[in-house]
Amino acid sequence: MRALILFDIDGTLLTSAAAGREAIGKAFAEEFDDLGFLDQIRFDGKTDPQIVRELYAVAGHPERATEAATGALLDRYLDHLVVALAGRDGRVTALPGVPDLLHALEAEVDVCVGLLTGNVVRGAELKLNAAGLDFGRFAVGAFGSDSPHRSELPAIAVERTVTRFGRAPAGERIVIIGDTPADVTCGAALGVHTVAVATGSYSEQELRAAGAAVTVPTLERTADLVEAILCTSLN
Repeated sequence: MRALILFDIDGTLLTSAAAGREAIGKAFAEEFDDLGFLDQIRFDGKTDPQIVRELYAVAGHPERATEAATGALLDRYLDHLVVALAGRDGRVTALPGVPDLLHALEAEVDVCVGLLTGNVVRGAELKLNAAGLDFGRFAVGAFGSDSPHRSELPAIAVERTVTRFGRAPAGERIVIIGDTPADVTCGAALGVHTVAVATGSYSEQELRAAGAAVTVPTLERTADLVEAILCTSLN
């Protein structure tokens, strides 16, 4: 395999028009009357279990963030996410350039396109399908439901690539594409390269400072971006 390309979802492949935030708020509303604590943490760059545990903490009840309670809350979140996505009237969309970039990478010989996201796997599927991006087209993935620690996800994705294809590229032949510093740094232990896109909440300057090998304003300019991704993976 020549290269393994792993995409983040929110702010990278698509915008869900804050459907996830709405859904998590409604899940917490089943336990709390005052939801003012929802604005006290950032959601981007984190896994869903991490978000839930941080929200329980800022709500003043860190003891509630047991594995069982976190799982139950995420189950409620997924129920609310279905409704939130359906009610967005076409505002859940792929970001500029994404469909063309995916088609171009999929056409490359011996390149595996997958996911690396903090979303739990069902949430990832719901968001991608709502944005018109078939979840099934991504050959492998690692998700927030695999580990609450984002730094552990690249190794999980690589292991699944080996399981499915019998081999996987290592180190610099793995590229993570994301929109947050956490996407840039999570693969450091494996020597992974990153392409950072400023379609989320962070600027190109901030992403470059985090150590991204390549930074771009959007995932448009398909031919140039494919060349940058594959050259990065072959350095």
